[in-house]
Amino acid sequence: MDDIVKQALAKWPNVPDCYGWLGLDARGNWFMRDDQAQALGPFNGGTLASKGSQLKHEKLIDFIQRNFEADTQGQWFFQNGPQRVYVELEATPLIWRLGDDFSVHDHLGRPATLLNCLMDEHGHLYLHTNTGFGRVHTMDMHTAADAIEQGNWSLQEALAAELPNRFAYVCSPKSLQKK
Repeated sequence: MDDIVKQALAKWPNVPDCYGWLGLDARGNWFMRDDQAQALGPFNGGTLASKGSQLKHEKLIDFIQRNFEADTQGQWFFQNGPQRVYVELEATPLIWRLGDDFSVHDHLGRPATLLNCLMDEHGHLYLHTNTGFGRVHTMDMHTAADAIEQGNWSLQEALAAELPNRFAYVCSPKSLQKK
C-alpha cells in the first residue's frame, strides 16, 4: 500500500466504504461504474453498458493496482486514500498472464509459482498459486495448453460456482450489502 494512502487512513479513519463503482473484468481491465452503469445491471452477467467505462489512464491504473487487496471476508478492494472502494469481479481477483517459458504473473505484474491448475465446465482455466487464485487471460490459453500437453502442469476439473467459496473470494461485494 502506498505511503500516502496509509497517511490518509490515519488522518481519516472513519470514511464510509464504497460499493459497486469499480469493476475488474476477466482480462484484467478496470471499469469505472457510475450510477447509470450500475442502474443497467450487475457487473458480472449484466450487459456491456452495465460494465461502465474502461479505465485507460496508466497512472490511475497503476495506483489502483498498487493498492488492491482483500479483506478478511475475501472481498477485494482498492484503498483510495481513506476510503475502501470494493471491486466487482467478472471472474476472479487475479488474472494470470503467462510467459513462453510457462512463467506466471498476475495482472498486477507480480510473479507467482503455480500450485494447481483447474478447468471449469465452461472451459475457463484457473491457476492457484503461492500469491493467490485467478483465471488465465484468454490470450494466454495456447501457452497454458502447451504447458498441460507437455506435462508441466496437471489439470484438475472444477465447478465454476464452487470456486469463490473454495478459494475465499467474493465476486460482488455490493450484492452482500443488500442482504
